[in-house]
Amino acid sequence: MRLFFYQMYKETVEYIVKMLVDHPEEVTVDVEEKGNMVLIEVSVANNDTGRVIGRRGKVINAISTVLQVRGDLDGKRVSIDLI
Repeated sequence: MRLFFYQMYKETVEYIVKMLVDHPEEVTVDVEEKGNMVLIEVSVANNDTGRVIGRRGKVINAISTVLQVRGDLDGKRVSIDLI
């Protein structure tokens, strides 16, 4: 995967997550490719974790859906993990 795609996934996740949390300066996003998978790891402040997960995981699932649409266009499967 070219650097452009990594940057696109990273910037998309950072933008969405930073809008949700109280401490946007503590948001970090790492993107890694393994075969046809794009693995995205997101780290936030401890007290912001619930905001990113949402009730019954609705927020993190919505973020994952947005990323999967982009992944489908790139021929990749996308996985997002909150660490």
